[in-house]
Amino acid sequence: MSTVTAPAMASSADPNEGFGSKGYRAFVLGSLLLVYIFNFIDRAILAILNDPIKHSLGLEDWHMGMIGGTAFALFYITLGIPIAHISETRSRKWIIIAAMTVWSLMTVLCGFATSFFMLFLLRVGVGIGEAGCTPPAQSLIADYFKPSSRATAVSIYALGVPLGAMFAGLAGGPINDHFTGANVYDALNSWGMTWAANLIDWQSVEGWRIAFAAVGLPGLLFAVIVILTMKEPPRGYTDPVGARAKAEQAKAKLSEVLKILKGKPAYIHVVLGAAIASFVGYGIGHFVTAFLRRTHNLSLTEAAIYYSLVMGIFAAIGVFSSGYISDKISKRHPNALSWLPAVGMSVSVPLYVIGFLLPELWIALIPLCAAALLHYFYLGPMYAVFGGVVDSRMRATSVAVALFVVNLFGLAFGPPASGILSSMLKGLMLSTSDLNLSIETCTAAVNLSDAQLAMCQTTEAKGLQYAIVLFALLYLWASIHYLLAGRTLQRDMLSMGGQKDEEETATA
Repeated sequence: MSTVTAPAMASSADPNEGFGSKGYRAFVLGSLLLVYIFNFIDRAILAILNDPIKHSLGLEDWHMGMIGGTAFALFYITLGIPIAHISETRSRKWIIIAAMTVWSLMTVLCGFATSFFMLFLLRVGVGIGEAGCTPPAQSLIADYFKPSSRATAVSIYALGVPLGAMFAGLAGGPINDHFTGANVYDALNSWGMTWAANLIDWQSVEGWRIAFAAVGLPGLLFAVIVILTMKEPPRGYTDPVGARAKAEQAKAKLSEVLKILKGKPAYIHVVLGAAIASFVGYGIGHFVTAFLRRTHNLSLTEAAIYYSLVMGIFAAIGVFSSGYISDKISKRHPNALSWLPAVGMSVSVPLYVIGFLLPELWIALIPLCAAALLHYFYLGPMYAVFGGVVDSRMRATSVAVALFVVNLFGLAFGPPASGILSSMLKGLMLSTSDLNLSIETCTAAVNLSDAQLAMCQTTEAKGLQYAIVLFALLYLWASIHYLLAGRTLQRDMLSMGGQKDEEETATA
């Protein structure tokens, strides 16, 4: 695949404003946001359907943590860097389209899983597809938007995280509860599609299986729209003149990129801070609907709606606000990309602890919503720094290297760690009771008295609740790294004068 540069549009555009017209830039950013929303819906849907899958396949929390974290991250983190390196010279648009097709198809197939191993492998497939999304998308955004508006642009793109989680909740919960195989069978017969009604044994198809197909299929359709409407901009179109000249040279070697990034302390600290925040976020997020069901006795639909309220609306406000505010105050406060996320995550910690421990859900939602808004202040500035410390030859690779570390700790280790901690705390509480119980006896639930069943349910809820609270405390650690990034942020960012330093590092 060769890179498409759309010369006609390039000649009529102003590099100081961005590639294409203002309306077309907004359209492309909106399209990339939708791509990322589909990306995160397919990633987050497993967390929404956690308990139905767990009971259907006879699994434990640690199994679900492995499927939601390790399986997805296995190739997602390892393929990100080579795919990004390819996108430095090949069409970023077509890489995104191919990736979207793969992850959407694998999500649909997850609905056909009949065992832990099969679902594990299919989630590996989802991760392989999603590895080709964000690095080329961030590179495209940097060429479409000038440096002074990039933090806002990447924050809008990053809205895909909370909005994707929100739509996953709004779709997954209700579909699981109300669209069973029997419903589909009746509907197909009523439409006269008896051939489809008799195609498989719909009566035995569970709602969570239908949910996977329902969220995966739209991504396949949207990939066609991207093919027809999105243009590939010239590389380095909005970079400073010196960086733009470099973009026309040969592709930078991975070793050259890593050498430059190694000399950017701000980049390193933001990567570490984001990795810790991702570890906490994925660890908690994978079990939030399960927490709401176990602790507050909600149905899956109710839990998914509450989860969507917190993750979708308030987290989205936090993601957009961080980038928008950073752009607006950057002239007076050039280190805003550093201290704004640090303040947000620090303040979110006590709010999360209070919210997850309060027994009354309606009261708990107040600190939980405020905490979600504040802790997501890290996401927009994170992408702005990842893409802002290097020129366009290295931007996708810079993002991919950062996401390798972030997702290694976040996706690969976050959900398994919180699941293991939940199971450990549950086992500890069971071992200290006088009812002769263990995790194995509670899972089997055979010949248990009412008191024993009640204890199993209580420890399952409390173990997860305390695990989530302990995880939330780690946001303080993440905030420290964002503060430390501020010490060299102005020197390291290209748009703040870091071009000279980069040239010296590359030639050292």
